[in-house]
Order: sequence, then C-alpha cells, then structure tokens
Amino acid sequence: MPKIEGRNPVYEALKGKRKIHRIFIQEEITAKIIEDILELAAEKNIPISRISSQKLNESAQSHAHQGVIAEADALESYQLEDVIEIKAQKDGDSLVVILDEIKDPHNFGAIIRTAYAAGADAVVYQERRAVGITPVVLKAAAGAAEHLPLVQVSNINYAIRDLKEANFWIAGADAAADQTHFEADFGGSIGLVIGSEGSGLRRLVRENCDFLVKIPMSGKLGSLNASVAASVIIYEIFRQRGKDIS
Repeated sequence: MPKIEGRNPVYEALKGKRKIHRIFIQEEITAKIIEDILELAAEKNIPISRISSQKLNESAQSHAHQGVIAEADALESYQLEDVIEIKAQKDGDSLVVILDEIKDPHNFGAIIRTAYAAGADAVVYQERRAVGITPVVLKAAAGAAEHLPLVQVSNINYAIRDLKEANFWIAGADAAADQTHFEADFGGSIGLVIGSEGSGLRRLVRENCDFLVKIPMSGKLGSLNASVAASVIIYEIFRQRGKDIS
C-alpha cells in the first residue's frame, strides 16, 4: 500500500481527495501540526496508531518521516487529455511543467512544490528512465502532490506534440539557448520542459520545443540544479503574467 511520509505531506493528504487508511504517529511527539492531523483524522474516522521511533524508521522510505507515516490509496490518476481540458475551461493561459528524464526524487518533488505554488496546471513526467511517485518525492513536494495533477506519459515527445495541437507553446530550458529566460516572451499557454540532471534535454525533445531559454550565469558553473532552474523559470513566467504574489 502506498505510503505518505512527513507531517506536511500527511496533513495535505488529509485535506485532499484520496483515501487514507491508517496513520502512524511516533509515540510522545507533540506539535501544532500533529494536533491538526489528529483532528482531521478524527473527523474522517481514520485510525491512528502510536508506535515507536524504531518501528517508524523501519517502515519509512524517505528517511525524513518527522514522526508521521500514513497508508493511503495511490494518488488520483490523470491523463494528458485532462490537462488539455483544464486549459479549455480556463479564462487565462495555462502552464504545464514537463520533465524529461528527471531521476532525482528530491528534484522531482521540489519541482512539483514550485509548480503548485506558482499556479501551474500540471506536471508531466515520463514512465521510463525517470523517477516515479515515491514517498521521497511526496515528502519533497511537501503536500503539493495532493493538489496538482501529475501526468505520467510513455513518450515525452508525443506529449509535446499533443500539447502543441492544443495551442501550447513549448519552451525548453537549455544552457545553449540564444536567449535568457528574462528575454523570452512567455505569453500564451506554455509547456516548460526541464531536462535531466546530468545531460539536460535530449536532442529530439530539444528539437520539438518552439523556443529555448537559458538562465544567465555569472560564475563558472555550467548549470543550476534541475529543480532550482525550474523554479527560476517558472517564477519568471509567473512574473510576466502579472500574477498577484501576495
């Protein structure tokens, strides 16, 4: 059975749609968010078990459970058609973040967290040669995965094609781009493609993008961490759209 590990991830799951079967809380720990978890669990008649730190550690996968682990159904499944339908029903433009072979679960989770915070409509990721939805990813996402559609696809290039047909502009993050993310025009609905931690965008994915952007670097490092780069560009899109950040 899938697990949710960490205080915020469990709390956000309780506020979300998926069914939680049982919550395990470390003996004797107290905190405001623990009280909130207990209150929401009681409202939903979800059993609570107080167990030792050792037992929690033995069952945890994220190594950062913060004394709270929940057993739950899998996250709701979304298809690319759902994302396109979201765009069709919106008054404004859409933003979809597309991940090309992201393998680090902490990067994946951090990108989900940023995408949700900046009002993106979905994160698209691929089935093979990439990390899936794991407890580590959910922990790094800090609960955002409970509220943002996550779409697994078998082929990123096919997903890009379908998004283009639905009038998305596809922007790729690439260190060799001619323009910076500050210079780019992110008007319209955007699919932002972030490449893998080691090699960036694959050749065909790069070629299928409508335009590429780079983040200016003053030092000698070649690139930023994938989740940091995603955050920088996502918030430039956020800024260009004039969204109220308050």
